[in-house]
Amino acid sequence: MAATILIADDDAVQRRLVENMVQKCGYESLVVDSGDAAVALLTAPDAQAIDAVVLDLVMPGLDGLGVLAKIRDAGLTVPVIVQTAHGGIDNVVSAMRAGAQDFVVKPVGFERLQVSLRNALNTQALKGELQRIRHSREGRLTFADIITRSETMAGVLRTAQKAASSGIPVLIEGESGVGKELFARAIHGSSERKAKPFVAVNCGAIPDNLVESILFGHEKGAFTGATERHMGKFVEASGGTLFLDEVGELPLAAQVKLLRALQEGTVEAVGGRKPVKVDVRIISATNRKLLDLVKNGAFREDLFYRLHVLPLTIPPLRMRREDIPHLLRHFLARFSAEENRTITGISGEAMTHLAQLDWPGNIRQLENTVYRAVVLSESDQLGLSDFPHAAAHHIVPDTDTQALHGEPLIVGPSTAPAMVSGNEIPIAPLSNTGSLAMLTPAGEVRPLEEMENEIIRFAISHYRGQMSEVARRLKIGRSTLYRKLDEAAANDPAEGAQDTN
Repeated sequence: MAATILIADDDAVQRRLVENMVQKCGYESLVVDSGDAAVALLTAPDAQAIDAVVLDLVMPGLDGLGVLAKIRDAGLTVPVIVQTAHGGIDNVVSAMRAGAQDFVVKPVGFERLQVSLRNALNTQALKGELQRIRHSREGRLTFADIITRSETMAGVLRTAQKAASSGIPVLIEGESGVGKELFARAIHGSSERKAKPFVAVNCGAIPDNLVESILFGHEKGAFTGATERHMGKFVEASGGTLFLDEVGELPLAAQVKLLRALQEGTVEAVGGRKPVKVDVRIISATNRKLLDLVKNGAFREDLFYRLHVLPLTIPPLRMRREDIPHLLRHFLARFSAEENRTITGISGEAMTHLAQLDWPGNIRQLENTVYRAVVLSESDQLGLSDFPHAAAHHIVPDTDTQALHGEPLIVGPSTAPAMVSGNEIPIAPLSNTGSLAMLTPAGEVRPLEEMENEIIRFAISHYRGQMSEVARRLKIGRSTLYRKLDEAAANDPAEGAQDTN
């Protein structure tokens, strides 16, 4: 999704001209004919996200200076570019003092407006990144610091905001790199405990023989090497939030003690003689399915239900591709500043290509990719050649083989398999006639499940992998559709034969 620019001008001709230029720059546009309408759009409770404003300074009713004042009073940080036919120095000074980021004189040229918008968006992205880093270090991160424009993420954010207002245990699930710790910090930073410590523990990085000591503390001399007393993460986080990352990696012995700590609100240090009362809000995270670990006996069922009170599942980046351009802009601004590079943006070709990739490492992979491109780039704009690993992939135009969630399948130099499984969509080539055989070669009625799978695969092929449209036409939910596809892949004999090789 491109950046959205709000245009406020009472002159219909000027509105149309600026709107055409904004769209030619590759941005989405919103148009209003008065200052009051602009303020209403910007301050509405369910306001659409707006990245910048092109504001006429002289309008009947609420003029441009009045709009700037109301934006400032509302605490909005959206960058504003003021334009007027009266380019006197007094107007420039007044607009800049009122909070405008730039000033252009009517009729503004395309290149001048393009540079002004690009600078405004880059500056805003850099400010946002610096604020996000500062808030994270100070423990004041909130949901406003999470970069997303995805409808898929909207429900997750609403649930997380409700969780922040209580002390309910939260289990954050999602693939590696989707931002689970960012959500945990936002929940803490939006809660009543925000002034207290946020302590993060990576359970997968602790040696098994040190888990209890690190979580619950130890007394001096409790074991070989314990030369001094250690209070443990639970006591360290008392009054605040303890974030247990990769909680599924905890050994069973530590799980027993963790369950006891959660049940009784006390911890007992290794070598300690009496329990210590703690007041800790628990947020845990995992990139594995804890329920599967419970079934396999690797995770205690009673602990699972203690942690799995309010589950939050963060979708992978491939399910919210509209966030990619905004994330790219923020990462580019930050790394350009850190590396002292004057890189103005990313080409449209590169942006389009990057938005089509699946990003198995999610946001962390995207961030590192931009970092590398900024360091190695030799021009003032990142192009496709600055992302060699991304450019090495190509898009398969085969209409019978489409990728996850309606995007073209991104593969390497080799051709795509006819049938894939797991997290991908199993799509086998089908006839485009739409016919369905009801009988087997022996004259018996075919199994219902087999015909259902064929119908689903045909629908995916017919609608060119647009999964939302497939689910809507079949009158089933998307989650049901993906479940049926996974089951079909698991039961596919050809796939099973491949797995045995």
